Amino acid sequence: MITLIQYILAVVSGVLVGFSLGLIGGGGSILAVPLFLYFVGLDSLPDAAHVAIGSTALAVGLNAYINSYMHLKKHNVSARVGSVFAGVGLIGSLLGAYLGHITPGTSLLIYFSIAMIVLGVYMAVRRESTKPGTSDEVPRLMESLKKCPKLTPSTIAKVGGAGFVVGLISGYFGIGGGFLIVPSLMFSAGLCITRAIGTSLLSVGTFGVASGAEYAAYGDVLILVSLLYVVGGALGGYAGTSLAVKAPRNILRVAYGAIIVLVGIYMLFKLGVL
Repeated sequence: MITLIQYILAVVSGVLVGFSLGLIGGGGSILAVPLFLYFVGLDSLPDAAHVAIGSTALAVGLNAYINSYMHLKKHNVSARVGSVFAGVGLIGSLLGAYLGHITPGTSLLIYFSIAMIVLGVYMAVRRESTKPGTSDEVPRLMESLKKCPKLTPSTIAKVGGAGFVVGLISGYFGIGGGFLIVPSLMFSAGLCITRAIGTSLLSVGTFGVASGAEYAAYGDVLILVSLLYVVGGALGGYAGTSLAVKAPRNILRVAYGAIIVLVGIYMLFKLGVL
């Protein structure tokens, strides 16, 4: 039985996840699962691991579709590349969700914790080449937009292959996968970073909603909790995006990466691995 306090905490969790996504970008949604389990306090539910992953996958997917609206309005989405990536990746995400469902809950959370630690280290050591607001940012973006290639058979093959692999990982762990999708789109299709970010949201939405729907078919999704996450995510995302233009992103990225590593270690401790 979920209490009113836990529903409120689900909204707060959504705010925290949305804020981190707006402030940092890719990788922010990976905190959704531990918040669901240990902050909202639903780790005592039967099959809590699968319920947490299924519910947060649905929430992350819906939130990504909502956020993609602004990028569509600004023409920052490459629809054809995104359709190939998301279409093939959909198969991978459904397969990944099935593999996640048949993985024992404790094992799944152990793998998830390890993935958090790896992602946290990656975020901490990563650096952005161009700081937001610098005078050379606009010319670089305009130049990169000119280099966005047309789809060719080889490009379609690379985009589809990358989409399948990322979709598989996204479905297995119930995460958005934006931190993987953006570089995959830039590498496989040659998209500029602006369009890669906008286009990635279509795939994050598709993978999340598909994985969430599959988990829902298994009875492992709390629909109301997912919707409350979405509401909180919209509020937090607005605040995080507003602050992002003034914040020292590299310092924030290192700090956030450290937080993810610590949360991953905490989960391993809770699971009795450490």
